[in-house]
Amino acid sequence: MREVTPDYQACSDEELMLRLKEGEDQAFVELYDRFHLPLYHYFLRVFNNDRMKAEDLLQEFFLKILSRAKTFDPLYKFRNWAFTIAQNMCKNEFRKSHLFDRKNTFSENDGCITQPEMDQQLDLDRFMKALPRALSQLNFDQRTAFLLHYQAGFKILEISRIQNCSTGTVKSRLFYACKKLSHLLSAFNPISTGEFKDE
Repeated sequence: MREVTPDYQACSDEELMLRLKEGEDQAFVELYDRFHLPLYHYFLRVFNNDRMKAEDLLQEFFLKILSRAKTFDPLYKFRNWAFTIAQNMCKNEFRKSHLFDRKNTFSENDGCITQPEMDQQLDLDRFMKALPRALSQLNFDQRTAFLLHYQAGFKILEISRIQNCSTGTVKSRLFYACKKLSHLLSAFNPISTGEFKDE
């Protein structure tokens, strides 16, 4: 495990970026330690558990951070800035692979388990296998809004800035994402649709 000085560990993300601007390599190490797992899991979910794709994008992301360090505005939260870059990378990948505008189709039982399991652990395992397939049925904007909110923990306002849209649009994307997932995963009924708040 890499040794990071307490001085860097005590820094905020924004302070680390300022230090990185000054050429302090250890600041980059600390940022990597803080963000590589959340970003890896975000890429993984967006691309339906494609580990190779997620690893490639993660490496590309941190190269972008290094090359764009001098353009970072410390008045902007690093976490929001980072996920904005990550989402744009995903969008570009979808466009390159001609998946961005592809219509998603699914049957009523596609990706769902119709027989309830007696063993709860087995049921959970089956749900965890069904979830990525269900997420892949969402369009790009719905999927990324859902992952940013429910996986990465971003607030509605933060997502609106990352996705460059209104808070109302984010709430709409989350509503329809949850509605579609609720249908696809109806055998498990893991989520309920409702009001989305900025809290």
